[in-house]
Amino acid sequence: MDADTLAAQGWKQIETPGFSEQVGPFWVRPGEGTGWEVGFLATEKLTNNHIHTVHGGALMTFADVALGYSVVQLLGGTNCVTVQLQMQFVSTARFGEFVSCATEVVRQSSSLVFMRGLMKANGRTVASADGMWKVL
Repeated sequence: MDADTLAAQGWKQIETPGFSEQVGPFWVRPGEGTGWEVGFLATEKLTNNHIHTVHGGALMTFADVALGYSVVQLLGGTNCVTVQLQMQFVSTARFGEFVSCATEVVRQSSSLVFMRGLMKANGRTVASADGMWKVL
């Protein structure tokens, strides 16, 4: 998967300065309902080098970025912080694969947003995430 292919499929690259850029660059496109799809290309720097699978910490950072990005979009740019994030690892993502996360708003109150996301690589589920974000 390369930048031209992603762009042709409706993905747009976004900037994520600071710690998150260690996993990125990230790609986004509108998902179903109020959710978004967020993705990244699994580069070698993100792998458990001896077995060429994406490190669980990289997937957790990705989940935080994907779900958090969706919350910020839902709130029209309002800042938020992660209150809780839970991951379930189902399979491995491998070096060279494009990993995407389809996000879903579960519930929104005046001060909290509850999210969930399903991560896939090459059509197979690799992880799921659930979390809460505090509206600032």
